[in-house]
Amino acid sequence: MLKRSNQEWLTALQGPGRDGAIADLLAILRQGLTYALSGRANVDTTHIEDFAQDAVLRILDKLDTFRGESQFTTWANKIAIHVAFTELRRRRWQNVSLEDIVESYEGDWIPDSLADPGATPEQQTTQRMLLSTLRRLITRELTDKQRQAMMAIVLQGMPLEEVARRMDTNRNALYKLLHDARKRLKRELLAEGLSPDDVLAAFET
Repeated sequence: MLKRSNQEWLTALQGPGRDGAIADLLAILRQGLTYALSGRANVDTTHIEDFAQDAVLRILDKLDTFRGESQFTTWANKIAIHVAFTELRRRRWQNVSLEDIVESYEGDWIPDSLADPGATPEQQTTQRMLLSTLRRLITRELTDKQRQAMMAIVLQGMPLEEVARRMDTNRNALYKLLHDARKRLKRELLAEGLSPDDVLAAFET
């Protein structure tokens, strides 16, 4: 495998030696992905190969964005790892519907289990009161779509892109949906004599 400078990589991946450069890049990405994903039991060599192949396509498409601020192979490995983790997150959620997530809470949008069991009795009482207030405001003030998005992203950790796909929308529209929901909750909290800082402070033990 040839050792290349940043410019040599760019030239090789766009010139007559492209196939050889791609083969070298694939080998480097396989090695980087194997190391980065070594602790994951659900990843084997077939997955590594798929991630590396997908990453090469992404890298070739983004060559004009490389600014030379790091080694080309470092930049390429970062893209490959991002591709891999995005796909792993997608697979994790592929059989889970937004409706299942919402139904799992059965209207209990902010469960009391979020209260800190290590807090003092007084702090736990305050935390449960605030959780009850948030639960009431979410039920009363947010639309069904806003509740779906917040439950999936905030409580379950579903990736924004995955929620957007399932809601048949795009990232920007979903971001605005969440932004509007947070603004509405903040306004209602202030009307109750509370602020987001009050809520956060109650959970700092």
